Amino acid sequence: MSIAEQARRVYESQFEAELEVKHRGQSVAIEPVSESFYLGDESIDAAMAAKNAFPDRKSFVLRVGHEAAFHIGGFSS
Repeated sequence: MSIAEQARRVYESQFEAELEVKHRGQSVAIEPVSESFYLGDESIDAAMAAKNAFPDRKSFVLRVGHEAAFHIGGFSS
């Protein structure tokens, strides 16, 4: 299972309900081995907090309350 899949499972099973009420729109980095999370106003803030806590592990960043961490490009109708 990929880091992304592991992190999403941890997020959905442990943190999603609480974070979506209190921190919607913020970024959250999930370190799936420890099942720890780190919030930030920007993705880089959350990612760096996770990296500082676990320098030898990979984390995955999500945007609380959204399907994707980033929206790239435009919309055409």
